[in-house]
Amino acid sequence: MQTTSIHGMWSSRLAFIMAATGSAVGLGNIWRFPYITSENGGGAFVLIYLFCILIVGMPIMFSEIVIGRRGRMSPINSLRELAADAGASKSWMGLGVLGVIAGFLVLSFYSVVAGWTLHYGFLYAKELAGGVGVTDPTANFTGLLASAGEMTFWHGVFMVMTVGVVAFGVEKGLERAVSVLMPVLFVLLLVLLGYGMNTGHFQEAVGFLFKPDWSQVSGGMIVTAMGQAFFTLSLGMCAIMTYGAYLPSGVSVPRVGTTVVIADTLVAVVAGLAIFPIVISFGIDPAGGGPGLIFTSLPLAFAEMPWGIPYGMAFFLLLSVAAWTSSISLMEPATAYLVESTNLSRKTAALCVAGLAWTLGLASVFSFNLWSEVRIGGRDIMSAIEYVANDIMLPIGGLLTAVFAGWILSGKITREELGEKMPNWAYSAWLWLTRVVTPAMILVVLASLLGII
Repeated sequence: MQTTSIHGMWSSRLAFIMAATGSAVGLGNIWRFPYITSENGGGAFVLIYLFCILIVGMPIMFSEIVIGRRGRMSPINSLRELAADAGASKSWMGLGVLGVIAGFLVLSFYSVVAGWTLHYGFLYAKELAGGVGVTDPTANFTGLLASAGEMTFWHGVFMVMTVGVVAFGVEKGLERAVSVLMPVLFVLLLVLLGYGMNTGHFQEAVGFLFKPDWSQVSGGMIVTAMGQAFFTLSLGMCAIMTYGAYLPSGVSVPRVGTTVVIADTLVAVVAGLAIFPIVISFGIDPAGGGPGLIFTSLPLAFAEMPWGIPYGMAFFLLLSVAAWTSSISLMEPATAYLVESTNLSRKTAALCVAGLAWTLGLASVFSFNLWSEVRIGGRDIMSAIEYVANDIMLPIGGLLTAVFAGWILSGKITREELGEKMPNWAYSAWLWLTRVVTPAMILVVLASLLGII
C-alpha cells in the first residue's frame, strides 16, 4: 500500500476538508437548492433531501475517498491497480475513464456559466467605481448571451484562473488556493446572510423555504431530492476520489467525509436564507430560478436596495469563488492522469486539459448565438452536454463506485481505510448501504430520468 502520492499530499485534515468542500460547493448550491426547496414542499423536501444525503451521498463520499487513498494515483490508474490486486477485471479502470470524461464535459460548460458571474462582478465593480454597470438586467443578460466574443473572453478568463491553480500542484496550487478561497466564500456568505436578516423578511424566508408542505410529497419530488443529494456533493466524476488520493493515511475518512457533507449542506441552506429575504422583499417570483433569478431578477432588486451595488458585487464574487473551487477539482483528475501516463510536466498537462476544455466550451458559448438553431435530442448544445454529463454519466459513475467499493474491494481494505476506530455497527451500516441501498436508489433515479418509471 502506497502512503503518498507522486502529485503531493494535503498538509492536514483541514486542507482536505476545505478542498473537498470547495469541490462540492458550486453554483448549484447558491441558487438551485433554495429554488427547488421552495418548489418541492419546503421543509418536507429538506427532510427528504437530508435523508437521501445520509443513505446515498455519504456512502459514496466515503467510497470515493477510500478508493482514492488506497490507490494513491489518478482515478483511472487507482481503479486499474486496485481491481488487479482484488483479482477483478482491469476493465474497472473504465469507471475512472467515465468519471474523468464526465468531469471534463462538466468543466467545459461550467466555465462558460462561471464566465457570466465574472462578467457581472466586473459590471458591479465598474459601477461602484462610478462607471456604467447593470443598467437593464434583462437587456444586459440577453446582450451577453448574444455576444459570442464577450462570452468567449470571460470563458477564457475563468479557464486561465483554473489552470493557474492546477498547474502548480497539490501543495502550491490546490491547497494554497482553497486555503484562501474557502474562507473568502464563507465570509461573503455570512455577510450576505447578515444583510438578508435585516431586510425585515427573514422570518418569511425561513417559512417559505422550510415550512413543511406534505401535500407536495410525491415520487417525483423524492427523485428530485435524491438527484440533488447526489449531484451537490460532486460525486460520480472522480473529483473526490482524486482528492482522496492526497489524503494522509492517519486521517479518519468517516470524520472528514461527514464534515464535507455537513459543510456543503449548510452552504446551500445559508445561501437560501441569504437570497430569499431579498426575493420576498422585492416581490420577485422564485419560479424564475437559475439564470432568470440570478442574472435578471436579483439585479433589479440590487438596483433598488440600500448598498445594492456593493452587495451585487459581493454576490457575484461569491458565485465566482464557488465556481472556481469546483472547477479546480474538475480539472485535477484528467491532469493527474496525463502526468502519470505521459512524459508531460504538470504545467503542460494542465494546459492541455484546459485548452481542450476551453475549445469544447466554445460549443456551449455558440449554442446561445451562432449555433442557437442547432438541436440535439430537442436540446441546445450546452443543455445536451449538461444532460449527458450530469444526468447520465454521474449517476452511472456513482452506481459503479458503490459496487466497486462494496463488492470488489476486500473487507480488509475497506475496514483499514475507514479506520479501526469506526464502530462495527457503523461499518456494517456503510457496507449494507453501499452494497444494496445506494445502488438501488441510484437505479431508481436513472430509471426516472430516462423515463422508464
